[in-house]
Amino acid sequence: MKQNENNGMMQARVPVAHPMIVMASMMIGAFVGMFSETSLNIALPQLMNHLNVAAGTIQWLVTGYMLVIGIVLPFSSLISKWFTTRQIIIFGLLAFIVGAVVSALSTAFPMLLVGRMIQGIATGLILPMMFTVAMQVFPPYKLGAAMGMCALVIMFAPAIGPTLTGLILAKLSWNWIFWAFVPFLVIALLFAIFGLKNVGELTKPKVDVLSLLESIIGFSGIVMGVSFASEQGWASPLVLGSLIVGIIVLALYVKRQLALAEPVLNLKIFAIPAFRTGAVLVMLDFGIILSAMYLLPMYIQRGLLLPVALTGIIMLPGGIINALVSAVAGRLYDKVGAKTPVRLGLIIALVGAVMLIFTTTHTSIAYLIAAHVILMVGAPLAMSPAQTYALNSLQGAQSGDGSTIMNTMQQIVGAIATALATSLLGIGQAAYQNHHGNGHLSAAFTNGTHYGFYFTIALIVVGLLASLRITTAKDAEK
Repeated sequence: MKQNENNGMMQARVPVAHPMIVMASMMIGAFVGMFSETSLNIALPQLMNHLNVAAGTIQWLVTGYMLVIGIVLPFSSLISKWFTTRQIIIFGLLAFIVGAVVSALSTAFPMLLVGRMIQGIATGLILPMMFTVAMQVFPPYKLGAAMGMCALVIMFAPAIGPTLTGLILAKLSWNWIFWAFVPFLVIALLFAIFGLKNVGELTKPKVDVLSLLESIIGFSGIVMGVSFASEQGWASPLVLGSLIVGIIVLALYVKRQLALAEPVLNLKIFAIPAFRTGAVLVMLDFGIILSAMYLLPMYIQRGLLLPVALTGIIMLPGGIINALVSAVAGRLYDKVGAKTPVRLGLIIALVGAVMLIFTTTHTSIAYLIAAHVILMVGAPLAMSPAQTYALNSLQGAQSGDGSTIMNTMQQIVGAIATALATSLLGIGQAAYQNHHGNGHLSAAFTNGTHYGFYFTIALIVVGLLASLRITTAKDAEK
């Protein structure tokens, strides 16, 4: 019996000679996808000038990308039951190449947005498949290391993205950000064609079309409503109409998922207190990171009036710290549980965010790097333990459902957080100009970023309140 267990630990579910070659296409694709999600923030001020659009419009390059990922992710499990691994990944990589080329060739904002949204489809397909395939092709005794590599790919991309983008923009036009993706994606495509194996079983279950439509309309309505508010105002009929439609349709979607025997998303797991608390904390933490990473590069360029290459260098220490703390934070859960690292992380993040609202048009680079580093110590310190706390409360197939729900909601919350930060940025600029006139553009923009960082602080405070609901094993026994 023990011999059989040992053999089981040594054998992968789908044995392959070289699992890293099988994984290479997805790891490269996921890296480029996460790089694309965060690196473009640093180019937004330049894109606003080149494309002659306002901040409320340009933020769609971020929110639109994340919205599409958030729409595609819930269907990843269903898609993998209808199409083979090779078909999904090869299609995803080809879509990414097409999206990158369309973006690189863009001469107007609508064309660039279409290219970005095509890239979002690709990332939404590749990201969940990377983890699914890893669990199939690595034996159990190597699975921890394999999952760690997948997580490192995702964490490393945002760490170096702003710096590499800054260096590209210092010498070349913004179009080259997208051209730079293409060689890596072509290499990934070759790995997929010649090295990727099919895993999983094609069962071709019934597709609940109504659930698909409700998911797309509900999430899109809310994100579009919040995004339009930055230019149209919160009282605009378009904004109110989008929000009302989104909320109503999303409520119908939730009701339908709770009633279906085989839902697209198993929302019943929100009835588990630990999952509910952990998932809320993960979403809030992602909103904290995304709102700050969106506002900071724009403040450096339009508040401090520093060049784009220097912006990337300023962002680098915080990015590296983010990756390092993310790698270590997961182990803390095994030693002390979730309560201490989550609360400590959010308190540290609060210090960094408060430091950012005291910035001016003459703030030193050292102060700014310190504030960013402190924020990037705190936010990831809370993220991984909260995620583990949530997933550890689930059993069997629920774990896959929980992971899909959190990945989906992270993208949707990230899109909403970016849109709200943009809206507050505009409100803060207008408030300053009403009192001081239109002559101090950098000071007005700095005041706008302060309003955005107030939102980041609000998310941290809500996260701290939510963390009070984290229980330890000892608490549960009482």
